[in-house]
Amino acid sequence: MKILDRLEEILIASLIAVATLIIFASVVHRYLAGVEIPYLQDWLLGLNFGWAQELTIILFVWMAKFGAAYGVRTGIHVGVDVAINQMPDRLRSRFVLFGLLAGALFTGIVCTLGFRLVWGNGMHYAFNQLIGSTEFVPEGPVTPDLEWPTWMVYLAVPLGSSLMCFRFLQVAWNFWHTGELPHHDHGAVDGIEDDEPTETHAEGARS
Repeated sequence: MKILDRLEEILIASLIAVATLIIFASVVHRYLAGVEIPYLQDWLLGLNFGWAQELTIILFVWMAKFGAAYGVRTGIHVGVDVAINQMPDRLRSRFVLFGLLAGALFTGIVCTLGFRLVWGNGMHYAFNQLIGSTEFVPEGPVTPDLEWPTWMVYLAVPLGSSLMCFRFLQVAWNFWHTGELPHHDHGAVDGIEDDEPTETHAEGARS
């Protein structure tokens, strides 16, 4: 469960690391290939980095999908709750729960439609190839530079949406039992404990 609680951070950090390395290597290659260094320049000119931009874009798309799930889990997802916060507690709780369940329903629908898109865009063909089926289905398109099957790229939609749906249900369950929502403190830094604001708050409560 600890991995599941930090799944978004692991995925996003990994994707950012890969994208950073690709961009760095591409930039270094571009500049060093223009320097007249015997043998090295010829070797660098023989390398093809035309795929780097496309792969970086794909990685950022995946980051955005998993980042949305992270936003739901930590309470930083975009929302407008000014009017809801002015309601009585019982009515507010109902609206908050309705909003969370509506978010779960919406992302569940996106997940289902996204899987149908992926399945019909080449995943069905890949599955048939895996099991040795002779059923005829379209192979599906490929990306321009990497020539990867596009269903692998679009897989970010059902995977990210399913994780987002799970996080909505997780937050709704926790809110139903505790009445608490995840709240992100923009001034907080992970790993650093600051006892002074807590003491000040306690003194204010006592006064």
